[in-house]
Amino acid sequence: MLKSSTNRNRFLVVAVFAFIAFSAPRRAQAASKEIIELQTQVQQLTDMVQRLQSTLDTKFGILQHLVEQTADNTNQMTVAVTTLQQKINAQTEAGSGKLDTVSGQVQSLNDSVDELKSRIAKLDKSVQDMQAQLQNIQTPPAGAGPTTQSPAQFTPPANSQQASPSSRAAAPAQESLNSTQAPPLEGTFQAGVRDYNAARYEVAAAEFQDVLHFYPMDEMAGQAQFYLGEIAYRQLNYADAVKAFNAVLESFPGSTKAPAAQLRKGFALLQLNRKDAGINELRLLIKRHPQTPEAAQARSKLNAMSVRITPAAPSSR
Repeated sequence: MLKSSTNRNRFLVVAVFAFIAFSAPRRAQAASKEIIELQTQVQQLTDMVQRLQSTLDTKFGILQHLVEQTADNTNQMTVAVTTLQQKINAQTEAGSGKLDTVSGQVQSLNDSVDELKSRIAKLDKSVQDMQAQLQNIQTPPAGAGPTTQSPAQFTPPANSQQASPSSRAAAPAQESLNSTQAPPLEGTFQAGVRDYNAARYEVAAAEFQDVLHFYPMDEMAGQAQFYLGEIAYRQLNYADAVKAFNAVLESFPGSTKAPAAQLRKGFALLQLNRKDAGINELRLLIKRHPQTPEAAQARSKLNAMSVRITPAAPSSR
């Protein structure tokens, strides 16, 4: 009985060990498969992360290249715009200088034409006087014949013997004083034009002042006033030039120099950095004298400044 109980216990122990022996490899084998699957998944995730990193690096490199290319294009465009702006400014300054030069040349040509006209008028007057004298010589008065007077019949004027030497000397002095007080109009004006063209501005200004002083109502007075403004302009005294040109426009509005005076006044105001006043003066010249060469110069100046010829109409709200 005891022996069979012992055998039974042994059999149970052997069975337990056999069960443990058989079940342990299965559990180890199942755990090993799970680890392998987990490792496989980890490896797949690692590969995906690496591929994603590679894609991101490639796209970032492309994006960086595009940014650098865009920056280079922007820099090149900035340089091109700066160069173009410098060229435009240089062309504008050159055009403005050429316009001033052409204006001065046109003014000098007008001065020469005025002087030539005056000389022609003076020559025509001399020819007419000579023709009148020649006609008087050729056709003496009726009944007049050649007469001779013997020395015995000649009697000097009564006052010629009574006139004292001092009175005879005072007469030429008085005539010289009168000629000094009122110089000849045309001669003084033409002398002023010649001195102006020869750049003897102080002498020319004095001669034009004489024309204004002694002949203030004559047409040449307006031209003399204009030349005073031109002298101030050429001497870079733009404030006095504006005053002189203003005097032409106010005191001699019908003068042939009125358009030129208004043009030069506009230029002088621009030189004084009074841009709005200068532009208004040029626009007023174009409105008053649209067909004159001075109006054409005013249009060219406004175009060079990129300014409208006519002011824009105010917008109504």
